[in-house]
Amino acid sequence: MSKPVLYTFGLSVWSAVPEIAAVELGYAPDAIEVRILNLVEGANFSPEFLSLNPNATLPTLVVDGKPYVNTTEVTRYLIEHAPKKVAPGSTAFIDRIHEDPLDPNFILLTARNEDELKAVASGFPLQFVQNRQNALDKYSQTPEAAAFKEFYDNKKTANGGVLAIYKGEVPEDVKTGFFNTSSRHWKNITDYITKELPGLLPDSGFIGGETPGEDDFHLAAWLARVAFVTGGNPNKGGYASLEKETKESIPKKVATYWDAWTERPGWKKVYAESLH
Repeated sequence: MSKPVLYTFGLSVWSAVPEIAAVELGYAPDAIEVRILNLVEGANFSPEFLSLNPNATLPTLVVDGKPYVNTTEVTRYLIEHAPKKVAPGSTAFIDRIHEDPLDPNFILLTARNEDELKAVASGFPLQFVQNRQNALDKYSQTPEAAAFKEFYDNKKTANGGVLAIYKGEVPEDVKTGFFNTSSRHWKNITDYITKELPGLLPDSGFIGGETPGEDDFHLAAWLARVAFVTGGNPNKGGYASLEKETKESIPKKVATYWDAWTERPGWKKVYAESLH
């Protein structure tokens, strides 16, 4: 069997799941070949990568020519072939973390009012969305892109819609709609942290037991991204920034869970410098 190839990127929230898992599962540093795909430059939209993963998403794992094209598939493969065994996850729990209403990527792009819109339209979010549009335009014009025409058309429309909002090129009602969508999304995120998640967490340790299991790999990356967007850090107590959004103290179980992760080797490696 050839060495598995993991396509990843340092700023990708979901790429962090298999990266954390690989450490916690005891994989040797050279057991998996890592290939960096720069999402900020839209490299994931190339026809070459679409031929591996028609969703153009990371992480993607290729083993003996077979691609695993979503976070759950990639992480489960690593678990099933790992030197160490961990508690299997709950399909319902993992699916919930990955539902659109809890999407940790969208919160990077949200704007709930004019001040937030001004901030995102003059910072990294504008650069990111513009770069994506440029890449989509470039790749969609290549001969190899013909097989993926529907993907390019849909993605250019969706990404271009956000770009137009940032550039002030939409009617007032469209902008207001984006504000409302952003507000609802943040409420979904904060409700999950304060109301739903505490009922799913143990008093101490991890969902998988004394050491992290499959569910924990997904949740760790999700929590890290939300905390990152609110200005958090990877240390004990680094979750406190979430209170800017929750407007209340972080539930004790969530705080305890965060602090438990900060002691784990997978967390320390992936978030050695900062959250993302």
